[in-house]
Formats: sequence, C-alpha cells, structure tokens
Amino acid sequence: MLGNLGPAIQRSVIQQLKNRPKLIVMDTMNFWMETAWDDLLDTLKLIDVLVINDSEARQLSGEYSIVKGAKKIIQMGPKCVVIKKGEHGAMLFSQDNIFSAPALPIDEVFDPTGAGDTFAGGFIGHLARTGDLSFENMKTAVIVGSSLASFCVEKFGLERMKTVTQDEIKNRMLQFFKLANFETYA
Repeated sequence: MLGNLGPAIQRSVIQQLKNRPKLIVMDTMNFWMETAWDDLLDTLKLIDVLVINDSEARQLSGEYSIVKGAKKIIQMGPKCVVIKKGEHGAMLFSQDNIFSAPALPIDEVFDPTGAGDTFAGGFIGHLARTGDLSFENMKTAVIVGSSLASFCVEKFGLERMKTVTQDEIKNRMLQFFKLANFETYA
C-alpha cells in the first residue's frame, strides 16, 4: 500500500522492491495532480489498484461521469480503481466490472478526518488477510473498508478505532448486507 506521498517517491519504492508483490495499491490526491502530473502518470503504470475520492477521479480523468472517469483511469495503468464517495459510499471498477456500495447511514458524524485512510486500510487489510485478489473478494474488501470507516467518523481521530471490537465489525457488515439486500421484483 503506497500511502499518499509524492508519486516520484511512490515509484521509487516500487522500483526498490526485489520481488514485485501480488498487489500494489496506491493512494494519491489532487495536490499531486496539480504539481507532479507526469510523475503521477508514470507511477500509475506500475500499480494494480488506485484508491481515490470522486473529485480526485474527476480531476485525474477530466470526466465528470465517475463511470467514464474510472474507465479512463484504468487506461492509465491500474487494473482496478476504487472511488470513495464519502457519505455516498464507494465504487469499485475493473475493465469489465462495476460494484457500487452504499455508505452506512450514521446518525451523527463526529469527525470525518481519517475515514478515507481507514477505508483504504480496511480494504487492503481484507485482501492481505484472505490472499484472494479476485474482483468478487475486492467487493467484500470495499464493504470491510466502508464498515471500518463508519466507525472512524463516530469519534475524534483514532478514539473510536481503539475500542472497536470484532463483533461490532461483524454486526456493522451485517448492516451493510441488510442495507443493500432486497428481493427481486417479479
């Protein structure tokens, strides 16, 4: 997981690896798009998954449509793109697949700071734990990341993340399942 550093530093980290990992996930932000465009494009060619928010996806792709933007970003190099949409959920794109996950409605958001990083940590943590890099498992990773991020916003900083339990995480994931599950209309 390449944290949100300058793209030249991220690329340098990749180039120093003796053996390429099975998956390289990268975070970036609008600042690097404005100040290190060429380095960013070069680094995108070396990664597997890009995790960004919706405004960053629009800026990077030049497209207002998230779907068109994700397709353009995939052409830049990553095999998958995860687009975080804050209180509106997250979307996962590959060349041939799209998955849209809702956000869990939270009664009171205390502090959204760090929710995106918490999402990314939950996403990559699930993939590392399972070792399954399929699109289907990445869909679950999006829900794990979203579940953890929903805890993050409940308190200031890391306070809520220090006390969250495995049972709470399982229950939160069940809430996501119930939120998105429905009977088909006949």
